[in-house]
Amino acid sequence: MTPRKYLVLACVTLLGACGDVSLSRGMKSVGGITWQHWTHIFAALANPWVAGGIVLLLGFMATYLTALSWADLTYVLPATAFGYIVIAGLSKVFLHEDVTLKRWLGIMLITVGVGFVATGPALTEKHHRLAEPEEKSLAAGGRP
Repeated sequence: MTPRKYLVLACVTLLGACGDVSLSRGMKSVGGITWQHWTHIFAALANPWVAGGIVLLLGFMATYLTALSWADLTYVLPATAFGYIVIAGLSKVFLHEDVTLKRWLGIMLITVGVGFVATGPALTEKHHRLAEPEEKSLAAGGRP
């Protein structure tokens, strides 16, 4: 993999984590939204933390799509597992959440497990073959 591809995966991880933390901070300041007061979601969109989170998550989506254009989903998604650690760290620092030792161990276990999955090749080799009906048609003198 090239340094540029590592940069794209790092952006996917960081933009997703920062976007989620920003949304969480904004929604905590907005307060609970219920089915009876679902229109309050529009007021939440005016919150700068929510709006910033949406922008960050749009950046996440753009870089995620970029990564999927050159690598398999089964490689891209596990490669971003480091985001779990980033989210926990940002949540502890910026949201003042209590991230217990048990949670840290769980996050590390998930990240290491996903890391095992991500050790394969970035792109599965694909073999293009003619479909069986087309082969028969070609053998009989038909057009492709």
